[in-house]
Amino acid sequence: MKYSNRNKAILLLADGTVFYGKSIGIEGTVFGEVCFNTGMTGYQEIFTDPSYFGQIMVASNAHIGNYGTNEEDVEADSVMISGLVCKNFSFNHSRVNSTEGLKEYFEKNNLVTISDVDTRALVSYIRDNGAMNAAISTDGTSLEDLKKQLAAVPNMDGLELSSKVSTKEPYFVGNPEAKYKVSALDLGIKKNILRNLVQRDCYVKVFPYNSTYEDLKSFNPDGYFLSNGPGDPAPLTVAQEVAKKILDENQPVFGICLGHQVLALANGIPTYKMFNGHRGINHPVRNILTGKGEITSQNHGFAVAREDLEKHPEFELTHEHINDGTVAGMRMKNKNCFSVQYHPEASPGPHDASYLFDQFIENIEKAKN
Repeated sequence: MKYSNRNKAILLLADGTVFYGKSIGIEGTVFGEVCFNTGMTGYQEIFTDPSYFGQIMVASNAHIGNYGTNEEDVEADSVMISGLVCKNFSFNHSRVNSTEGLKEYFEKNNLVTISDVDTRALVSYIRDNGAMNAAISTDGTSLEDLKKQLAAVPNMDGLELSSKVSTKEPYFVGNPEAKYKVSALDLGIKKNILRNLVQRDCYVKVFPYNSTYEDLKSFNPDGYFLSNGPGDPAPLTVAQEVAKKILDENQPVFGICLGHQVLALANGIPTYKMFNGHRGINHPVRNILTGKGEITSQNHGFAVAREDLEKHPEFELTHEHINDGTVAGMRMKNKNCFSVQYHPEASPGPHDASYLFDQFIENIEKAKN
């Protein structure tokens, strides 16, 4: 094994707290909201999830990179996180179907990474003090300069980021001869969501985040899908208008994560920024309709206000997060509409909630008949 000296690196939190580590060899300084993911596997899917755009990821798993990367385990065409903080970075990898190491993968994406950080202490600190902006630097930038630059970084609250990750032009996925046609609004859509729809005999047309309802309707779809994505849902007023018009015509609609929040806002139900958010692949959810528990993959820093949801005469709570009682799913009583805060397509994560895609198809069938 080859050993080499690595440059010192620094993590600065917005409240002035500093953690030290080492660079993996990609030099630079980056900024973003710091958050942690509790997943023990699936790091490549996590790093390429558009919902993480604008965030510095702290990996709670002690070893990152040990199984390398491959061309299949991606949720977007490039890395989406702003930077990575980890304990042990594996420069060597071992996996039957890996095509390259994680460092080589990061070099292609110029992702600044800091390792040898006490991530147990860091995760505990974020958990106790909340998500906040941060900077990681591996290029020798002074602490005073970092503080000045970090102070100018906008907060995630009120920040619109879908425009940074959404497709610029519509595109198609699946078989044109498929049984169902679905118009999907791309607020930061994951590839595995599209795979799940295609597996259920859907031909999907994916539209940019700022498309109008008339744009989506022009595909003459059997149903509509509102995707996951990064940032605050409140600034997405065009998407909220799309949701309103879909509901006005009582068309089948399914929302995930950011799409779920957009549906709430379109009906006057507020959202709020969470203290820490939910990010991991082992979050327990209770299905209120069936009484069953689900272990779910989650990635969100905003949530729908439960008290306001339960007061709304046209909505009902369908799923709740067991740990903190936050809204994990909802549906309309008088419309063909439901949504969840978590990720039924997983990738990574368990498949407990994949039935929700089947439920969407059932709703389409009901509407057609």
